[in-house]
This record gives sequence, C-alpha cells and structure tokens, in this order.
Amino acid sequence: MTDHPKPTTGADAVADQDAAARPAAVVRPAAVTDPEPTTGADPAHGAQPSPDLDLLYTRDEEDLRAAVRSLLADRADPAALPARVEQAGGHDPELWRALAAGIGAAGLLVPEKLGGQGASHREAAVVLEELGRTVAPLPYLTSSVIAAETLLAAGPAAEGLLGGLAAGERTAVLLTPLSTAPGDPPPPPGPVTAVADAALADVLLVLRPDGLYAVDAADAVISPLTALDLTRPLAAVETPERAGTRIADADAGSAAWERGLLVGAALLASEQLGVAAWCLEQTVRHTATRHQFNRPIGSFQALKHRMAQLWLEAAGARAAARAAADALATRSPDAPLLAAVAQIHCSRAAVHAAEECVQLHGGLGMTWEHPAHLFLKRAKADQTALGSPGRHKETVARLAGLPAPA
Repeated sequence: MTDHPKPTTGADAVADQDAAARPAAVVRPAAVTDPEPTTGADPAHGAQPSPDLDLLYTRDEEDLRAAVRSLLADRADPAALPARVEQAGGHDPELWRALAAGIGAAGLLVPEKLGGQGASHREAAVVLEELGRTVAPLPYLTSSVIAAETLLAAGPAAEGLLGGLAAGERTAVLLTPLSTAPGDPPPPPGPVTAVADAALADVLLVLRPDGLYAVDAADAVISPLTALDLTRPLAAVETPERAGTRIADADAGSAAWERGLLVGAALLASEQLGVAAWCLEQTVRHTATRHQFNRPIGSFQALKHRMAQLWLEAAGARAAARAAADALATRSPDAPLLAAVAQIHCSRAAVHAAEECVQLHGGLGMTWEHPAHLFLKRAKADQTALGSPGRHKETVARLAGLPAPA
C-alpha cells in the first residue's frame, strides 16, 4: 500500500482528498465576481476566455463553501433526512429562503444589474458540492442553475423573470424530463413526465416550435410521481397549448434551451462529487470505529484497498467537475466536451462511493432510518439525469473526433 493513501479517520481522508485533488494551476484572483468584460467576454457573466483551466478553489469560494456548509449543518443534517422526506419530499421553504436569499446562492449566475450576485459557474459549483453532501431536497439545480441560465441566454424579454429567481422569491424549471441530455430535442406537445421539481416551481419554461414561453405553473396540471430519489421530486406536467408569454423566438429559444441543459449537466457533476465525498467520509469514519475480531475493520487490508480506490475516484471526479465549471466560467469552447467528460467520471464515482458506503456499513443502508440509502438513490438518479454516461460518451466521441467501431 505504499503507493496509495491509507485513510484511517474521516478527517484525515477528507483532508488528504482536498490536498491531492488540487493540481498546480493558474490561480484566479480572490474575488467572487469576475473581471469586467473585454473583447470576446461573456456579457452575461463578465468572464474572460482563458486557455488555462484553473482547478483550484479561491479564498472567496472557500468562504462561500463554509457559509453554505454551516447553514446545511444546522438545517439539513443527513441524519434527520430519512424522516423529513416523508413530509412533502422533505422540502423546507425556510431553508430555501435562507440559502437562496440569505446567502444569495440563488443569484450567483445572475448579473448584479439584474438583481443577482454577478458571480460565475465556479461559485455555483461550490454550492452544488455542498448540496450533494447533504442531498438536500432543494430546487437549486433546476431553478437557480438550469432555468436561470436558460433565461440569461434567452435575451432581454426574459430578464424580468431573473430578479425573482435571484432573490429566491420565485422558482422556475424547464418543462422536460430530467433525463434530457444536451443536444436532445424538446419533448413533443402533450403531457411531459418526470419533470424535476415541477411541484415546487412558480414558472415553467416551455420550448415550442415558435419560441420559448414562460408559463405560470398555476395554469398547468401537475401530477406528482413516485420517484426513486425521494429528495428530488418528479411530476407529470401538462400545460395549455397557448398558455404563457413568449420570451424568445424559435432560434434564440432553442439556443437558450440548449445552454441551460449544457450548464445543468456540467454543474450536476459537482453535486455528484459532493455525494461521493460524503459517502467516502462516512465510510472511512465508520470503518475506523467499527470493531471486529478486536480491531477496527478499516485496518483490514482488503477494506483499505477498497477505500483507497474510492479516494482515487473521488480525486479524479473533483478534477473533472472543477474543469467543467471553470470552462463554463471562462466561456471556453471546450465546455461541452469537458461537461461530458465530467458527467462520465462523476456519475460513476458517485454511484460507486454510495454502493460501497452501503456495503461497508454492513447493510445499514437498507435500514430506512439511515441516510445512506438516500445517497445511493440520489447517485443512481443523477446517473441518468441530463443524459446517461453512455449518452455523454457519444458526445465525447463526436467532439473529440473518435468514430465508433464499424
């Protein structure tokens, strides 16, 4: 085992993981907001293109992480989650207001002139990491990331909706199945199944042949569905054919729709990273304190190998997730490729870490009172969200010019 880490405590494992997963890179300025836009910059976020990927966390990102982690530790302890999810899916409106408005996380991607924080995808990725560590049942990914990015890309007519989203006063979701991948066509007219967080939304974003529409959720028929992941509720949704206000024409609407799905897939990797990190930490802690044959079970060589493998996978997932977030923040042309790569690596790491968490806890994950099963279900649900690993492998092959075997 001289070539692999040998975690013995939860704190040591997490510290080692954070240290080893930070390769040398160009250090960004320690500021939440990006520099003012210059030629070629993204006018929505003020981020300048850069050929160098920065995988490091800035001091401001770590401060944001500390604030979100502290809030979630007080209000979203995973140990209490199994009991909460039986009550309206566990959604806590007070917690959502504290995160969205109190910390300002809901407006990270929204420019200051539109009522947001004017930060970047890097900061949003940090929030998703922490949400993944608690599998908190909050509509952050669907509303504050996917819907907000779609509205930003839709043009001036959509800007009026962004202020409410940034303030945490309203939520919005794309009217499409959670499994929709970047590049997939929008759902056909009629009822749409498996729409994530639809029951929590105030606005539904609907892509029709003539453009993108904002539809009041009160005008739709929303029927909750039984989902594998109890912390991310799904619903079947049917909207009136001509309901809503058009906020973008056909071309702009399609481009905005695609942008929202791309950003969602890229930053979902950070949520999956958070799931893997929690599962690894809890597994190491449990095996360090659980005794068998008068010694900690984590001291057995076979378990050391398994946890070392998880550590390596989590470190690789962290690098992939950070690369995808930084590519989005800098408007890198490689963002679609890095998003697909991140999804492939992070979905696998999250599922494996959750499976091992259940297994090495001695089957406790099969007990309803323990949160391990909720992390496994979130990992499995995320594996097919916004495109399956196989779908993203096809994207990598296409973008990298790797033709499939004849």
